[in-house]
Amino acid sequence: MDPEIKIRTPNFPHAWIEHALTLPEQLIERLAGATIAVANKVRISRDVIQATPSLQLIAVAATGADSVDVEACRDLGVAVTNVRRYSTHSVAEHTLMLMLAATRQLHHYVRRTRLGEWNHSTRFYLEGPQLFDLHGQTLAIVGRGTLGISVGHLAQAFGMRVVWAERKNAPQIRPGYIEFGAALQQADFVSLHCPFTPAYQDLIGAAEFALMKPNAILINTSRGKLIHEPALLAALRNRQIAGAAVDVVVEEPPVAGNLLIDAQLDNLLVTPHVAWASMQAKQALVDELIDCMDAFARGESMNRLV
Repeated sequence: MDPEIKIRTPNFPHAWIEHALTLPEQLIERLAGATIAVANKVRISRDVIQATPSLQLIAVAATGADSVDVEACRDLGVAVTNVRRYSTHSVAEHTLMLMLAATRQLHHYVRRTRLGEWNHSTRFYLEGPQLFDLHGQTLAIVGRGTLGISVGHLAQAFGMRVVWAERKNAPQIRPGYIEFGAALQQADFVSLHCPFTPAYQDLIGAAEFALMKPNAILINTSRGKLIHEPALLAALRNRQIAGAAVDVVVEEPPVAGNLLIDAQLDNLLVTPHVAWASMQAKQALVDELIDCMDAFARGESMNRLV
């Protein structure tokens, strides 16, 4: 964590033991005797929970809790909390930044300017790919939680039309939503803001890309596994959709490479899972994390998943 981020002391007797990095095979040893585990990204499985009977609370230092076997925690009486409001502005602003960067061809023009092409232009501007406004475009948002709503507000401020996609394969359409496939068909942008669950694996794949407009741009600042990456790569290469911008991939960090990053496509932007990471968001994260632990110690419920 950045040294500028201040982590206040929890308001109950405790011994704070911190590990900068924990491998899955180290979990049982390091959690031995612990009553509270603060974790993010390392998988806490049923086996680990069963092997650490002293554990009473897993405080996930993130919004998504897919790294924790929540069902096992429910069965074994271990509470789980998450941090829900810390990155509302950070992720929403990053999402709009990706949309703007894609429509304004930012990476293309910055690269060519750095190469000196503008210096030798015969006109006052540098000619290149067409640019488009967000104003008047339709944005379909998948996920109407805090982050999705925040993105919707910013998009509307840019003059965009916002539609809310119903859950995929939902038996009925809720008021204020439109059917999932219909949302994809009419969208100029599709932005994902739903948590990852096994049911949402490959939420967007070949069938979904076939529904989207050829000028559509897909944005994902949620979880990489929501998108079937081979299908996205094919859709981008075939210009089935106009482009994509993602802050997440299936495996993070992509130590063995990633097919989207490795392709180096001109219609794909990839940022390294930093949408959440503004300084304000980091401070809000640790503040809310401690709030959750303090509430648990008082016997109160805050951000309880289990």
